[in-house]
Amino acid sequence: QVQLVESGGGLVQAGGSLRLSCAAPAPTFNGYAMGWFRQAPGKEREFVAAISSLSRTTYYGDSVKDRFAISRDNGKKTLYLQMNSLKPEDTAVYYCAQGGTAATIKSGKYDYLGQGTQVTVSS
Repeated sequence: QVQLVESGGGLVQAGGSLRLSCAAPAPTFNGYAMGWFRQAPGKEREFVAAISSLSRTTYYGDSVKDRFAISRDNGKKTLYLQMNSLKPEDTAVYYCAQGGTAATIKSGKYDYLGQGTQVTVSS
């Protein structure tokens, strides 16, 4: 079982920034793609971003493209999501995911999912 632990969520005003982190201590971190999903109340889980194991490939959901940036530090076994120009519609629980490839994560398939961290953007 791979344990993914998100942190960095909180309350921010519209236009502000937050950086989420996902710690994945398992030794397999470096060999797998990672990604972020989010789920707002009453809505389906939505793909946010994905990154390949060596950071060569990234994908973004249309609603966050040009505002969010995904990155990873394989030495620290940590995944990041830099969120800029936040909007109230970005309010959701954000989940970290691990999967085979960035493309499969983009398609909604993953092997493990974290417990999530709440992001609330006030208008």
